[in-house]
Amino acid sequence: MNHSITCPLCNSKKNKLFYKNQIREYLKCNVCEFIFVPTQFHLSESEEKLRYDTHNNDPKDPRYRQFLSQLSEPLISLIPSRSIGLDFGCGPGPTLSLMLEDEGYEVDLYDKFYVKDKSVFDKEFDFITLTEVIEHLSDPIFELERLVLALKPNGYIAIMTQIFTEGQSFKEWYYKNDPSHIGFYNQKSLRFLANHLDLRINLHSDRVIFFKKSD
Repeated sequence: MNHSITCPLCNSKKNKLFYKNQIREYLKCNVCEFIFVPTQFHLSESEEKLRYDTHNNDPKDPRYRQFLSQLSEPLISLIPSRSIGLDFGCGPGPTLSLMLEDEGYEVDLYDKFYVKDKSVFDKEFDFITLTEVIEHLSDPIFELERLVLALKPNGYIAIMTQIFTEGQSFKEWYYKNDPSHIGFYNQKSLRFLANHLDLRINLHSDRVIFFKKSD
């Protein structure tokens, strides 16, 4: 057990080495079951941005749109028409926002590298999306708490990330291999998050999660 490292999700020091390879270590919290990479193995901000710059997220790519539709289609069924949203961590080629705007929604953008418009945190939104973002956050509680503050009552936070499930081989799991992926969620850690943020959770699929703020 590693007594010097705190879980980024629940602040417990009760975590243990879960997996190790030649590149980095992965710890697992005994309390909330969050799996995380210790900070000494994180990329620097410049290394992180270089990696994102290579992502070929072309808004015109039908395969990428199909991938994002796993989140957009169920989200559209939950939110009223003309809702106003925020695409948090939109990346260098915002696409989900365009897909939602095509359906009549208004979407603001925020990304710490590409659209660093902090004024969005002074607004209120009907929905907030994080597609392939939450696994990159070094301080997920800080980021999600400020997003909840910007969410209207009955609003949704829609998250896309690959959920680690029981029975999977972590060693063989491709998702852990991206050097910018530093936090991995299972059902227990996601339920901890919902409870901490006072949100209702809907585990829609193995990679789409909806959190709803009460009225």
